[in-house]
Amino acid sequence: MIDETKKTIEFFTPEVWSRVWGEEVLVAHIKGVCTGKLLKMKAGTRGGLQKHQVKNEAGHLISGEMLLEYDAGDGKITKVTVTPGQTVLIPTGVVHRETAITDCVIFEVSNPVFNDRVRMEEHYGEKIDGGLPTTTREEIKIG
Repeated sequence: MIDETKKTIEFFTPEVWSRVWGEEVLVAHIKGVCTGKLLKMKAGTRGGLQKHQVKNEAGHLISGEMLLEYDAGDGKITKVTVTPGQTVLIPTGVVHRETAITDCVIFEVSNPVFNDRVRMEEHYGEKIDGGLPTTTREEIKIG
């Protein structure tokens, strides 16, 4: 009898994507379960203010210091400093943005969804200042 509860972790030559804030490195994938990435952010850079349509994620700060901005559900942005060893959970639909106070390395684990972001700057009176655009539902990939 085959145990359907066992999953295979796929480790492979890391896939590296250059981002305006640094590098995103895809390092592991368990089909239908989760994806692991390293996010290498350069000091003073930040990601876009966004929410995800399908993806939820947990980020563990390995090194550096970052500012996490998020909407706690009241329509206002709350700011929290995250230090090495801390982990943050970003559920689906939560507006958030990370800013590297110093060079940072974050290990991110999420459900295996790629390209499902919705840019939120304009909803908070900000201008979009670069980065990846909003993804339509048709463009969402589930790994």
